[in-house]
Amino acid sequence: MKKKLLFLSVILVAIIVISQVKEVRPTVTAIKTVFVQPNLINKKGDSVSARVKTPKGFSKVYYPKGSFQEFIQSYPLKSYGSKVINYDGSEYFYQSGHVGVLDLSVPKNGLQQCADALIRLRAEYLWKTNQQSKIGFEFTSGHYCSWKKYAEGYRPKIKGNKVSFHQTSTKDFSKSNFYRYLNLIYMYSGTLSLYNESPKVTSSKKLQVGDMLVYPGTPGHIVMIVDEVKSENGEKRFILAQGNTPAQSVHMLKNPNDPKFNPWYKLELNSYIEVPGYYFNKSKFIRFKD
Repeated sequence: MKKKLLFLSVILVAIIVISQVKEVRPTVTAIKTVFVQPNLINKKGDSVSARVKTPKGFSKVYYPKGSFQEFIQSYPLKSYGSKVINYDGSEYFYQSGHVGVLDLSVPKNGLQQCADALIRLRAEYLWKTNQQSKIGFEFTSGHYCSWKKYAEGYRPKIKGNKVSFHQTSTKDFSKSNFYRYLNLIYMYSGTLSLYNESPKVTSSKKLQVGDMLVYPGTPGHIVMIVDEVKSENGEKRFILAQGNTPAQSVHMLKNPNDPKFNPWYKLELNSYIEVPGYYFNKSKFIRFKD
């Protein structure tokens, strides 16, 4: 009887996963993730790179200090076992798919969804490294909106697909205004605009931390490579992290399909890749502009 109840509970979780996301996701992936436990976890690891151990036969790939890749690898995590929390403070209904939660706030307005969360990480890096002049993203319409112009008081006037910018506010280069700028980006950007504006990664051998696996759609989905190892013969494995819908904590993902290397992923272009609660057909990868 207990086994039957457990089976029914798992099926119920899977059904909820499907019903509460933007598009149909594989039930089997959700079920597998519940039961597959990661083998390479350092529970005391307090950063992205420290949380997951290096598999036997591989070595960690390190990037120059001050680089975006190093920023991502060293990003602090909440303590092991922390839950994924929605923008409204509630617990996300599915807690079986992650191995770490990034210590990154989630706005209570619900706007910081999957692509937005990665935009946030990129923008925070540029702010921290005094590269504010490089902060800018395209709307889905294709119009470019820069932090510099926003801080100078320029605001978009949007009518259908037509966008024009007008100086209607006073200058404000504060961090609080920066977050108001990001809220604007979250409203008018997404996976499709990020895909269209970003350089494409044309070879799996060139994949690196900070690159993004994307399904560009409306809706679509996107996850980021946050850590990397490499074997002596050149084989690479990667850790993936995502934001999601509803807006929630950015979290590092398990690999439900490779118990030996879980949570490390082997990634190939144009391949089928499953992550907890989602799958990518003919996978595409992009990289933020320099």
